[in-house]
Amino acid sequence: MQGRASKRDAAQLSQGIDPAYTVEDKMKLSIEAELVYNFANHTQIIASLEASRTSDQIILSESLDIQPPAQALSDTTPYGDRRIRASLSGEVAIRYRAVVENNLRQLLPPSGCQHVWSDLPGEVLPFLLPSRFCPSDKFMRFAQREFGSAGDGVARIMAILEWLYRNVDYVVGVSNAETTAERTFVDRAGVCRDFTHLGITLARALGIPARAVSAYALQLDPPDFHAIFEVYLENGWWLIDPTQLAPIEGIVRIGSGRDASDIAFLTSDKQCQMVTQTIRVSNAP
Repeated sequence: MQGRASKRDAAQLSQGIDPAYTVEDKMKLSIEAELVYNFANHTQIIASLEASRTSDQIILSESLDIQPPAQALSDTTPYGDRRIRASLSGEVAIRYRAVVENNLRQLLPPSGCQHVWSDLPGEVLPFLLPSRFCPSDKFMRFAQREFGSAGDGVARIMAILEWLYRNVDYVVGVSNAETTAERTFVDRAGVCRDFTHLGITLARALGIPARAVSAYALQLDPPDFHAIFEVYLENGWWLIDPTQLAPIEGIVRIGSGRDASDIAFLTSDKQCQMVTQTIRVSNAP
């Protein structure tokens, strides 16, 4: 997909972040994910496919299947994110099915304070720091000049979203797995991963904690894994889609971390080759 729809004013920039709303109704979503890959013998993998267990979404049913069968170890992070570890060989299919209900997801309020660092919970502090794909220390002067006078914490985030919307084009093929926010800032183009990295970088450059989120997304075209981000304001994390490609109420979280290096859906210790990959998200009855 190249380009986006017509430009909109700041109050309409983020799906689900219109100040006229504070919460969305519950939405029940059906998720189907199938990854078929060729693995070298005894390839160690970490896969992040399962919906996260968080307060804003409830997993009503789910199944995870690996064919040919392989023993998998499951881990859960303090944030409720889940991963599996396994040793795989040859052509392997990993299938995940789930029905998830979004539980009155909170939307970014019309105003909200930015915390001084001494008031932040300890577990939030890592998301203030530069990371591999988000070199926020290189953007402090730009961010302060461009967004520092926008107002409170929410106003600053809205100003970042407006800048992204007006200055960065959604273009497939411009970036790759090694592209950083610094490169996207120069190219002024990229995909969801790149929008997310640049949004996180600019937020951290203003002293606002921000973290990357991998997700399944309703209405995403073409269907794929989606990358969005969260900011910490008003004593909580607030979910944002900087691309405007999917409604916030149609998002199902998978994982969160400093940047894409923490939220990859598949990590392996050897080269592997994708055979097919299918993602489907739809309204569940």
